Amino acid sequence: MRRTYGAIRIVAAIGIAIAVIAQLSFSLSFEPADVGFFLTNFFSFFTVLSNCLAVLTLLLGAWYCFTVRVDPPWFNLVHASVATYMVTTGIVYNLLLRDISLDQGTTLGWSNEILHLWGPLYVLLDWLFASGRTTLPWRRLWIVAVFPIVWAIYTMIRGAATGWYPYPFLDPSQQSGYRGVVFYVLLIAVVIVAVGAGFFALSRVRKLQPPE
Repeated sequence: MRRTYGAIRIVAAIGIAIAVIAQLSFSLSFEPADVGFFLTNFFSFFTVLSNCLAVLTLLLGAWYCFTVRVDPPWFNLVHASVATYMVTTGIVYNLLLRDISLDQGTTLGWSNEILHLWGPLYVLLDWLFASGRTTLPWRRLWIVAVFPIVWAIYTMIRGAATGWYPYPFLDPSQQSGYRGVVFYVLLIAVVIVAVGAGFFALSRVRKLQPPE
């Protein structure tokens, strides 16, 4: 059974990777004036970064499915963190951004759905049902917030320097100054911590072990 989960993780990782590459290729087909600037922008989206992290995490998780009976504790923490980012991506996009045209070239419809809906949904189901995970200690919950904090700091510094922001709710010129930006950042931070706490709690509710 654990090997089956590993195989499914590989398929899911390939699907997400194809979606990222397809969107990148499609956007590049519009021949942006500054390719370097465009590529940096593309990989500055939290959606793209979280999906890339999900690909790496799923592939590593698949490796563990084929080699060990129980995932290492450090991997469980990474797994929960990346799952948090993916689910948060799905929540934020579908609540705030679904009807907004983002500055990334023309959006590729099926890729967009994988990155913002089906990918996050799969990662959630993977955490719920995949075997090998262990209980996460509450004292490690703060680690889940490290990557989003670093990303937010990077985004605001780069945005101030270049005038480009990945999402309209982070652009002070579209939020009547930084007060509006701070509101959205704090709101998303609350969502991230709440989702992360949910994954930590689920690690206690259902602790699966692979068959002997």
